[in-house]
Amino acid sequence: MIVEKDFGDDLPQTVEERHSFKAQGPRRKGIGRARNYLLYATLKPEHQWVLWRDVDIVENPTTVIEDLMKHDRDVIVPNIWFHRFDANGKDIQGRYDYNSWQESWRGRRLRSKLDKDTILAEGYKEYRTHRSYLNWMAHDNLKKRQKNLHKEVALDGIGGVNMLVKAELHRSGINFPCYAFENQADTEGFAAMAKRAGYGVFGLPNYVVWHIDTEEKEGNLHGQKKHKGDSVKVSDGV
Repeated sequence: MIVEKDFGDDLPQTVEERHSFKAQGPRRKGIGRARNYLLYATLKPEHQWVLWRDVDIVENPTTVIEDLMKHDRDVIVPNIWFHRFDANGKDIQGRYDYNSWQESWRGRRLRSKLDKDTILAEGYKEYRTHRSYLNWMAHDNLKKRQKNLHKEVALDGIGGVNMLVKAELHRSGINFPCYAFENQADTEGFAAMAKRAGYGVFGLPNYVVWHIDTEEKEGNLHGQKKHKGDSVKVSDGV
């Protein structure tokens, strides 16, 4: 079944425009709204899990769904990287999704000063949260990643590139805010809502799913240093 819903929004769709800072608030609210329409049009009583997956994933393990289900977490996401090759043919293994993170004290302080209707756009220089990003928690060495493939980290925000959710969360009213919820919207607002309701949100730093390279030359952080935040809590998965 294909579900299509046009809200009449005229949002820019070039890479430069849709990933610009000023587009993030309206874009994230619009995506959250679209997810909710899709969810309530397709969720059936017999469904136990809901998989949210971007169309522009280019590579992943064939067992990715089963692998995520084995963790039996309320919400879980893998790490999202992209392939990009330099002039010598070396893959730089770019980090893509900056929406999966652990909160920092600087992030909490920033949110305490923001208007309640302001939506934080993670990975932009306008908001320096110093959060710990899931995509920088992985081992650089492939053998070490494979050895620790199912290590888990607790998260406060998540991206929606490849997200597995227990259906009971959605049935309990945990959806994707198309407004500012704790200064977040869409999937990051969903994570905040899930945690507020007592559910667990986790990521797998060493389990990599590959997104298409959107060729953003500056990178998501626009020259900022990567931050490890306050701490990284890691637990053994399955």
